[in-house]
Amino acid sequence: MEELLAKVSLPPAVKAAIEAAPSVVVPRTRAELFELSLGPDGGDRFDVVYPLPDGSTIVEAEIVRGRNGIAVNYPEDYMRRRDPDCMRIADPRPTDKPRYEDVYGAPFAPVKQETLDWLATQDLIVVPFKAGGLTYGSPSLAIVPANTAFFATALVDLQGFVTLDELEPYAPRSILYAAPPFRHTHYKGRQVVVHDRSETLHEIYAYNLYPGPSAKKGVFSALLDIGEQEGWITAHASSVRVTTPYENETIIMHEGASGGGKSEMCQDIRRQDDGRILLGTNVVTDEPYFINLSEASRLAPVTDDMTLCHKDIQTVDGQLVVADAEDGWFVRVDGMQHYGDDPHFERACIEPDAPLVFFSIQGTPGATILPWEHSLDSNGKRCPNPRVVIPRHMIKDVVDEPMAIDVRTFGVRMPACTREKPSYGVMGMMHVVPASLAWLWRLIAPRGDKNPSIGESKDDVKKLKHGGLVSEGVGSYWPFSTGTKVAAANLLLRQLVAADRTRYVLTPNQHIGAYKVGFAAEWLTREYLARRGGGKFPKDRLTPARCALFGYTPTEVKLDGQLVRPTFLQPQNQSQVGLEAYDAGAQTLVEFFKEELKQYLTDELDPLGREIIETCLRDGTVEDYEKLTPMP
Repeated sequence: MEELLAKVSLPPAVKAAIEAAPSVVVPRTRAELFELSLGPDGGDRFDVVYPLPDGSTIVEAEIVRGRNGIAVNYPEDYMRRRDPDCMRIADPRPTDKPRYEDVYGAPFAPVKQETLDWLATQDLIVVPFKAGGLTYGSPSLAIVPANTAFFATALVDLQGFVTLDELEPYAPRSILYAAPPFRHTHYKGRQVVVHDRSETLHEIYAYNLYPGPSAKKGVFSALLDIGEQEGWITAHASSVRVTTPYENETIIMHEGASGGGKSEMCQDIRRQDDGRILLGTNVVTDEPYFINLSEASRLAPVTDDMTLCHKDIQTVDGQLVVADAEDGWFVRVDGMQHYGDDPHFERACIEPDAPLVFFSIQGTPGATILPWEHSLDSNGKRCPNPRVVIPRHMIKDVVDEPMAIDVRTFGVRMPACTREKPSYGVMGMMHVVPASLAWLWRLIAPRGDKNPSIGESKDDVKKLKHGGLVSEGVGSYWPFSTGTKVAAANLLLRQLVAADRTRYVLTPNQHIGAYKVGFAAEWLTREYLARRGGGKFPKDRLTPARCALFGYTPTEVKLDGQLVRPTFLQPQNQSQVGLEAYDAGAQTLVEFFKEELKQYLTDELDPLGREIIETCLRDGTVEDYEKLTPMP
């Protein structure tokens, strides 16, 4: 502890809490921290238990040691996904998020001191880490109870484990605190993460033990805060280097709301047993439609979820340069149902270089934890959000240096659309859009229905149940931003316009009109864009989409000499859809955009942004958008 206090400059109240704690462990190695996850006795099972004021106890997490890591399971279904309404802002700096005092009717300061007083009574683990990854990250600190070592292990696996010896004396740019029982004593069992910001320190108070809203997205919030002050963005995106069979390389960055296909962009195309690719199955007739692709492109993942667009790495004119903001990935494995679904990733999970941390996946002491054996929720169904934290270096062919982006794709979850049940699921397999439309889609970031990653608020559930849409907000990173929407919108617009050599593409997942496609459309779009040399299209190969928000539609898409059925490009021509259902669905989308965009028309909005939004409000054409931001 003496070395910690000598090397790390801490706020006086935080320093006092650490000094008062019965014991403090500052792990020297990741292996030491991992062993602490099974408790002081280091057995095969360990429960994270806390006493409550009424004399009862609460089990927050159950941990089992397997051959290849630990399986962490939460007894409550609610704790297995991020609550979208868990962020509270405690400071007076500008924000559009709920302020703590407005929600609870009292300032956070007394609870903040209660939290530090409670931590002062606990055996503690204090771990330094790099918020934003080992290379470009900001030195930070986590202070957690010793019985939550699994949480600290997941944190440093995601952000990058460093020792005090590797760091110069520093004042943390962010500090993360965990106080799990406060969820019950102060917040009626809800996930709550409180952010207390200053110009030099971003404090994150996590009152739950699911890493999603704190160890992952809470740190994301700190990066967004730092970037907003310095004029750069951490994008909510994955990126991948795609090398075609002809050795042409294209770097694709994929964005979208949670469930929009970011992790899937870095995954290989799924094939049938006979090698064919199932592009879609008609939901009315059950007719399957297959594509033959003799050889797929090679994939080298660059980033998985948090994509650093730091100002210091912008070295290529007209293209955005990105690096990974994480040292490990919080990978959702709900799509893995059986052995062999993703052999490379399965091998990394089953035979890792070091034991991993699994969440909501079944574990038996001494047995191998298998990523497709998901825990069951109380309704007897598989948990929809099983996860594994896997270090980047364990990912096959991962790229470690910054990459310049050729194409930015945006994924949207789409419901089925038929004549009998019209919906907004009318996006074609791929659409090319100017930067102005790309910005609008990122301002709205439609979440779509049946999202596996997060729980829905009551209002959102009602909207989705009735075929509505829910906006995840600016860049799809808005749920994690602690600032204002307009400030984030302006920063994003400047980024998009500056990358005037980048091409922007929309692609749906789950459905195209009456066809259920899963992520096959996204995978084939990736393949096609790479084979077209970074998505280069002569103007005569594009035609305006029937819905202006979709920009342009390719006149044809050909892979390995095989034309994709044109009705996948223009769903209005599907026999089960037709113009009337298409137009009804498109109008739902247009009205949703108009309603959501009005909130940005403030004096602080960039003048170009105002022109783009006003173009949408007056039902402008794709040519109108392109005049504002010409396409390369």
